[in-house]
Amino acid sequence: MREDFDLVIRSAEVVTATDRYLADIGVVNGQINAIAKGLSGGRKEIDAKGRLVTPGGIDSHCHLDQPMSDGSKMVDDFLSGTRSAACGGTTTVIPFACQFKGQSLQDAVDDYHKRAGKLASIDYAFHLIVSDPTPQVLKEELPRLVEKGYTSFKVYMTYDDMKLNDRQILNLLALARREGAMTMIHAENADCIAWLTDQLLEAGMTSPIYHAHSRPMLIEREATHRAIALAELVDVPILVVHVSGREAVDQIRAAQSLGLKIYGETCPQYLMLTADDLGLDGFEGAKCICSPPPRDKANQEIIWRALDNGTFQVFSSDHAPFAFEGPTGKKVRGEGAAFNEVPNGIPGLETRMSLLMSHGVLNGRIDLHNFVALTSTNAAKLYGLFPKKGTIAVGSDADLVVWDLDTPRTIQNSALHHNVDYTPYEGIKVQAWPAITLSRGVVVWQDGVYLGNPGHGQFLACERPVPAKVRGRGHRSPLWKE
Repeated sequence: MREDFDLVIRSAEVVTATDRYLADIGVVNGQINAIAKGLSGGRKEIDAKGRLVTPGGIDSHCHLDQPMSDGSKMVDDFLSGTRSAACGGTTTVIPFACQFKGQSLQDAVDDYHKRAGKLASIDYAFHLIVSDPTPQVLKEELPRLVEKGYTSFKVYMTYDDMKLNDRQILNLLALARREGAMTMIHAENADCIAWLTDQLLEAGMTSPIYHAHSRPMLIEREATHRAIALAELVDVPILVVHVSGREAVDQIRAAQSLGLKIYGETCPQYLMLTADDLGLDGFEGAKCICSPPPRDKANQEIIWRALDNGTFQVFSSDHAPFAFEGPTGKKVRGEGAAFNEVPNGIPGLETRMSLLMSHGVLNGRIDLHNFVALTSTNAAKLYGLFPKKGTIAVGSDADLVVWDLDTPRTIQNSALHHNVDYTPYEGIKVQAWPAITLSRGVVVWQDGVYLGNPGHGQFLACERPVPAKVRGRGHRSPLWKE
């Protein structure tokens, strides 16, 4: 047989965000070169008969080797983080280059490139975290970085070392509108959290369960409403990240019903965990401290419905790899420290895809096309990587997952490939797991064996995802001339 391809995946049941069909996939130089039945030979071949093949996952909200200001340290760098991602079917990650107050944004980006080095085994881009929007950042650094392919940035409405006031957020939204960037917003009311935290601590309520009490849903609801109002004022899209329950969902859904370009993201912890998990014996509940916190079973159902009905466009892990044991992780202030002294965040890069495929698709909560959109396609579009990433099409990168849907297993941290010493999803049963993961046509995971190599992953400069001066149905500010 004539060998026209570097690789052929035979008899794949191809699933994208819109289509499902049987075909062979031919790969040349890391890109999909042909999709058809009966393709000629490849130098390598994979038999996918009877198996689903989807685009590789894009985890567009994860933290790897991000510098911290509280003495804690993330244990996953770009080596272990991308290894873990590949083993779970993710072929692109977008972590954060974090600016500290007083730091040049460019210096933050330069530092993050050094941290990435040649460690990544899958492709990656960077979001920016803007915590100090000085005139130089707004007028020079950020526009220049957007031009260079850093086309999305995150702003915080909480955390003392990160939070911005409304005026600062408006300035950044106006810049995003002008430059065609996407703004991600962590929406929680910082003053309400601080007040409640003080009340709880004064009452001696310090254990991990009180983290949830310090961040009730109304705090997320108020901040989400305010973030939407600020975006409406400037007339620019935003994405509200890691939405946890009904009250924030209602705000996003109401804005979308008005035609506003408000996007939503949620994460596995809001489907699989509840606030009760913060109440585990002793200090064990600290393993599940994240912000916003998990809610209750009723809110899990709300999140599932919002995934199904289109309220959410993105399903990310918000992977924050703090170890439980040791002096720089969850116990950075000692075992038994107050809940507000525990680093926020939980690991989840490797388990994200399997959890949603198993408990979403196979349990009939969402369909396969929605799965692909939530885990890959929509993120590629929102962050300027489509169609290079996020789909199976001629000319796209050959980032692919061949699925095993017939081997039930129980999630155990001992079988995962991150550097974290626990998983909050320990003991959860799943039916689906990637059998093979391909990054630009190279097998990086197959049948339980990691095959990736440091340096294979490439940095991705993103296109501008938002048309300049995009118009929604919202407020027409007099600042913007037609």
